[in-house]
Amino acid sequence: MEKKPHFARREFPPREVSSLSLVLLLAAVLLLNALLYLYLNKFYISSGHAEMDSSLCSFGYFKLGAVKNCSPWLSCEAINREVRRLKCVGEGAVKKVFLSEWKENKVVLSQLTNSELKEDFLHGLKMLKALQSKHVVRLLGYCEQQFTILTEYHPLGSLRGLNETLHIPKYKGMNTWHRRLMLAIDYISIIHYLHSSPLGTLVMCDSNDLDKVLSQYLLTSDFHILVNDLDALPLVNRSAGRLVKCGHRELHGEFVAPEQRWPYGEEVPFEDDLMPPYDEKTDIWKIPDVSNFFLGHVEGSDIVRLHLFDIHAACKKKDPAERPSAQEVLDTYRRVLTLLIREAAMPGTREML
Repeated sequence: MEKKPHFARREFPPREVSSLSLVLLLAAVLLLNALLYLYLNKFYISSGHAEMDSSLCSFGYFKLGAVKNCSPWLSCEAINREVRRLKCVGEGAVKKVFLSEWKENKVVLSQLTNSELKEDFLHGLKMLKALQSKHVVRLLGYCEQQFTILTEYHPLGSLRGLNETLHIPKYKGMNTWHRRLMLAIDYISIIHYLHSSPLGTLVMCDSNDLDKVLSQYLLTSDFHILVNDLDALPLVNRSAGRLVKCGHRELHGEFVAPEQRWPYGEEVPFEDDLMPPYDEKTDIWKIPDVSNFFLGHVEGSDIVRLHLFDIHAACKKKDPAERPSAQEVLDTYRRVLTLLIREAAMPGTREML
């Protein structure tokens, strides 16, 4: 009787299986890190002072919508002839804002309303021209003689309406810790840009309370942030001994930095001449409060806050010199975003390794 060949089942030693698994796991982690790098690099590239993008034109020019060619900023004559006002959509202490139309494009026309504040208006125009970048609303034209400025229109409006926008069915998918953290990173990127701008170190002075801060920024349709109001941007020049004061009135409340509050107690009446000046670290003090608004109360936001606890505590140091720079805060936020995305993508990686 013929014997059937006997096939013995070969079993791999446990060590070989675990080694193979470890190699595959490490390869997956490396691939994930590469994908994360490419993904994050797309949104957040620190490219020095200019931080220009492909949608920006050279100084004095702009392009709008799907148009490929750059056009020169519109002059007084062009604004008067080609821009049609549709309706008033806002009014502040300095200017009135009109939704307008130019060559079938929605645009925004800002008009000075208080002649006593024309210097603030012209300062804002000067800043808008000099700071054109991916962080600043696009300038389309201006007329100094008539105190008008023409800028790009963003239908989602200012950041004051962020939570309402995120509850609209079309945008509910954006209401995540990930997207909210990216908005906070956009905000800190703008602060960093202003602190290291082509003009020098600029302080965002229109920021005495959260609502005022939010009103200075626009939310774009692709969910990024642009600074829109540059009327109050004084320059710090330490080498020349030049510090700033945000206005000439006494400031109150925990939102403003300690150095912005009257230091001599209630028994001494406030006098602007006696109020000590300060530097850009007032912007750093406000970051945790603004960031808390961005993060909201969605699933995962408390985990983000936990990871940001140390840097936020540093931002709230009473001594301005002990607070981190905007660059240091930005770097920390980016690291936290990378870490949390990695953990969300491969939640068991740390335990397996």
